[in-house]
Amino acid sequence: MSESDYRSQLERVEADLARLRQEVKELRREIGERRDGTTDAAEMSALFTNVEQQEALIEDLELRRQHVLRRLEEA
Repeated sequence: MSESDYRSQLERVEADLARLRQEVKELRREIGERRDGTTDAAEMSALFTNVEQQEALIEDLELRRQHVLRRLEEA
């Protein structure tokens, strides 16, 4: 791959990271708001599961970003 390909990959990964981090932030806000009122336990469980899944994706993308950065340094 060329340096330009790696830079393109890096931009996509960083955009995905920003999007996922914003989604997690919004989910956490939603969870906080629902804790103050009556909320279905299954619904809260689903929200927590969504946050955990998004955070796992963020971890994967951070590893991918590190890999792309290493490849970019080598290019």
